[in-house]
Amino acid sequence: MEEQIPFKNLHSREYSGHKKKVHSVAWNCIGTKLASGSVDQTARIWHIEPHGHGKVKDIELKGHSDSVDQLCWDPKHADLIATASGDKTVRLWDARSGKCSQQAELSGENINITYKPDGTHVAVGNRDDELTILDVRKFKPIHRRKFNYEVNEIAWNMTGEMFFLTTGNGTVEVLSYPSLRPLDTLMAHTAGCYCIAIDPVGRYFAVGSADSLVSLWNISEMLCVRTFTKLEWPVRTIGFNYTGDLIASASEDLFIDISNVETGRTVHQIPCRAAMNSVEWNPKYNLLAYAGDDKNKYQADEGVFRIFGFENA
Repeated sequence: MEEQIPFKNLHSREYSGHKKKVHSVAWNCIGTKLASGSVDQTARIWHIEPHGHGKVKDIELKGHSDSVDQLCWDPKHADLIATASGDKTVRLWDARSGKCSQQAELSGENINITYKPDGTHVAVGNRDDELTILDVRKFKPIHRRKFNYEVNEIAWNMTGEMFFLTTGNGTVEVLSYPSLRPLDTLMAHTAGCYCIAIDPVGRYFAVGSADSLVSLWNISEMLCVRTFTKLEWPVRTIGFNYTGDLIASASEDLFIDISNVETGRTVHQIPCRAAMNSVEWNPKYNLLAYAGDDKNKYQADEGVFRIFGFENA
């Protein structure tokens, strides 16, 4: 695998449109559209041609009255997207029209959102460590749970039977779904666990921590297989590529590390100009979208994201 991707022949393209920094980037399930969520209170949908060039069309999703902190696409529908905002609402949008189709008013400032892999439920986490699960059809809460510890990122496993929470205590809490009964507490890191990613092949999950390490876990045995040690700052965002062979991780270090999952070795580093907030691989191609705290020469937010993996023309 390491030999197959000619990383040195690849470059990044920049996409600009937001007025303030981009917090979240996410690909739709068929890898043709990318969504970006920003502090400027909007999300945007971009049509990305994996091999093409030319001007990129984008649609603005307007309606939130605070930062769009995270967004995620319906795993079964290439044009439906959910956004979570500090304005306490969660919204569903149709990416073709740019219209909001559903809206739910929740109790706190939302910072995390993720779809169940079958597309039936959405989980939302807020700043008060409260988890809300919404039924997508009715767009009404079906579970609410407040935790007495810091909850950072949330994720389902591929079958939707397990639900993971990364915590400020350095643990990963594993709950059964839909009962939300505790199954396991993994002592994962010596500092808070910030981010989690599930390998699309279903073998592993990875956890990024404030201790600057990324740990890789075998999902069937709940054992740590290896750690990735290239970053020197708290790990803010991680993601597996579509084959599950590569993992990208980023922080306040001025590069994104791409490592081989099986060997643990770095295969490439993408230089960045600022701390990163979000990395996400395309589900069909080795294209990595990434966004961070980029500033222009006047020290104002740039509102850009980039995609790495285009071949040099």
